[in-house]
Amino acid sequence: MKKKIFVVAAVILISSRLIAQQVPSQQQEDTTKTLDEVVLTASKYPKKQSETGKVVTVINRQQLDHSGGKSLAEILNTVSGTTIIGANNNPGTNLTASIRGASGGNVLILIDGIPVNDPSAINNYFDLNLFAVDQIERIEILKGGQSTLYGSDAVAGVINIITRKASGNKLGVNAGVSGGSYGTFKEYAGLSGNNNKINYSVNYTHLNSTGFSSAYDSTGKGNFDKDGINQHAVNGNILFRANEKIQIRLSGSYNYYKTDLDASAFVDEKDYTVKNDNAQGGAGLVYNHKNGALHFNYLFNYVSRNYLDDSGYKSSPYVDYSKSLYVGRTHFAEVYNNWKWTNWELLAGIDYRFNNTFQRYFSIGAFGPYEPPILNVKATQFSPYASLIYKTENGFTMEAGSRWNNHSVYGNNFTYTLNPSLLIHHKVKIFANLYSAYKVPSLYQLYDESAGNKDLKPEKGIIGEAGTEIFAGKSFHVRIVGFYRNTKDAILYTYNPTTFESLYRNVSEQKNYGAELEANYTAGKLSVAANYTYTDGKTKSAFDGTGTELSKDTSYYNLYRIPKNAYNLTIGYQATKSFFVSALLHSVSQREEFIYGSSPAILKGYTTIDLYGAYQLGRKFTVFADFRNITDKKYFDWLGYNAKRFNFMVGINARL
Repeated sequence: MKKKIFVVAAVILISSRLIAQQVPSQQQEDTTKTLDEVVLTASKYPKKQSETGKVVTVINRQQLDHSGGKSLAEILNTVSGTTIIGANNNPGTNLTASIRGASGGNVLILIDGIPVNDPSAINNYFDLNLFAVDQIERIEILKGGQSTLYGSDAVAGVINIITRKASGNKLGVNAGVSGGSYGTFKEYAGLSGNNNKINYSVNYTHLNSTGFSSAYDSTGKGNFDKDGINQHAVNGNILFRANEKIQIRLSGSYNYYKTDLDASAFVDEKDYTVKNDNAQGGAGLVYNHKNGALHFNYLFNYVSRNYLDDSGYKSSPYVDYSKSLYVGRTHFAEVYNNWKWTNWELLAGIDYRFNNTFQRYFSIGAFGPYEPPILNVKATQFSPYASLIYKTENGFTMEAGSRWNNHSVYGNNFTYTLNPSLLIHHKVKIFANLYSAYKVPSLYQLYDESAGNKDLKPEKGIIGEAGTEIFAGKSFHVRIVGFYRNTKDAILYTYNPTTFESLYRNVSEQKNYGAELEANYTAGKLSVAANYTYTDGKTKSAFDGTGTELSKDTSYYNLYRIPKNAYNLTIGYQATKSFFVSALLHSVSQREEFIYGSSPAILKGYTTIDLYGAYQLGRKFTVFADFRNITDKKYFDWLGYNAKRFNFMVGINARL
């Protein structure tokens, strides 16, 4: 409790001091330009940041261009409050997105504002490996409980991946080639065009890397093999402008990658692979009317993960050969309308979600062949929602909303949001947000033969945040936020080693709290961006890990692999018109790693430094070099699995 009071007090104290140090009013014009940056994710339609109290972080195309050959996970891992577990491990590593200490599956991924998920996964998460940075225009990270706008899984926030579109009024070509450490090579090409009627874009990316051993060889004598990846990704979209009021959008993508796997932490495996396929097809329509716009969206998403552990190398005495297939299919459709009047805005809509998974497993081992029944199940959700915004000329804005969700298995649940904010003299924004959010049980948790439980209820979260933003023209921006989240009916996997019984249960309550500080400063050719995040939390449960009911509720720390303290500092300098350099410092404190049946292991804190440089050759070509972990720091984000040591990427990009 003392820590919570300290966090809130720190937010108020720092906010008051920063307000007192603001620059004179002659910079109001530049401040307005900064505040008027338009975001999409906060309200599902274009809205100025000055008009919302929600916490939004934007990564634009220029920042992506200055990220060299980094993956999407590596880029997101430097955003305040955001941890991508596995981001610094071997390419193709299973990635878990966490915002503000949330457990896996509590961060919803959006593609152009449309939710995507993998119903074949235990936690329903979507694989971040399935995105190529070259095909992304910008990223908006919206924190806090966003289930009212975006439904299930948006308990801690959403990450909206906005795909690349055509720019300008002519045919354009983007292309690049790069290579570097671990036998890594990447090529990409994009074609786009725009005229009065049609806007189109198609992009292709290929990544190949021999990689390094995913599992850590603790003895140094295991002769662990390298685990590589081969990936192909294509993305395309077409926008038709039928007339001044109607726009029709068609989109599609296909991503395939095959990667080598190891058996487990500290354990090598030389013939274990997984093939991942993701195909998407979507359509959308926007009808602009006098007071707003009517929107319709549809997306079909197909995910397939095919695992093969061949019999040539045996890492386990129990399994000689195994093969498994996990397929997920989703249909998402929604229609919503937004209206704008002088002081009021209204959003109202409804969405429908169909989830299906097909899962099959077969193995041969010491006890003979094993083949459990095929899992082929489905579930549907039906959700109307609405949000009402009131704003005044003196800078006060109030947003309130609610969603009703009907699930085909467990029934009904509700969410709400309350978002007041006040903008003072176009320089200081004060906000306090209260959300409720939910995460429905996954199909695996409901229907798995050995541990499934059809009586599961959705996880339900109450989220609060409060803070301030300070704007001083284009040159300075700071945001301070304190946050708190309480999730009830959290789903816990229990296993009893005596009876060999396993079951998913709603048995725990999880609490997370902390604070974020972000600051950006620009002076001439120099730019500085820094952030700090403090995160803490605990879980309270009436059951232990074996499913045995305890005499009283027991509390324990629950932020496994999440640092309590995380720092990021980026310094950029435009040395000449053509030459840009930057340095990134990333630092995290020690973390805990869950060990079943034993005390947690401690992962040591670490600091890494990256250097980046780019030189523009004329108007069409740019060469770059990205050097990462230049001190060759040895560290672990995941116990028993290697993280990247010193590595680099160099390349050339063209815009024709």
